Amino acid sequence: MAAGMFCGFLTAIGAATAFAEQARVLSVGDGDTLSVTEGGSRRTIRLACIDAPEMAQGPYGAEARAALQAILPVSSAVNVRGGERDRYGRTMAEIWRGNTNLNVELVRQGDAFIYRQYLSGCDRNTYLSAERQAASARLGVWSVPGGITRP
Repeated sequence: MAAGMFCGFLTAIGAATAFAEQARVLSVGDGDTLSVTEGGSRRTIRLACIDAPEMAQGPYGAEARAALQAILPVSSAVNVRGGERDRYGRTMAEIWRGNTNLNVELVRQGDAFIYRQYLSGCDRNTYLSAERQAASARLGVWSVPGGITRP
């Protein structure tokens, strides 16, 4: 995965200055992928810094997708922060609504893991804290001791 390119991009320009564009949600593919429209163009977004269970991972993949659909219903207005593309052509980005980083919220709810090897361009401490909270409360992917197998 070329998420490392995204993190390098954020590191190079600073996470706070990465561009943010207003977008509208068109659809949710799985627990860490969605489609948005911005300025008349459609983009597929791969949520940066997190990794949700795959759909084939029992109920956890479907639960992760449902969680993303719940916090990002179709037509929701969001800000997309990021811009590098992965090897599949998806835009690697954090999704924000107001002052809330929805990528972090998915981790905090136990619907995704942090993607440790691609965390360098993100607020590492915030993501780590969110994952510790979910694990300690045994939420979602943490409902079994030690958590489910990471995707």
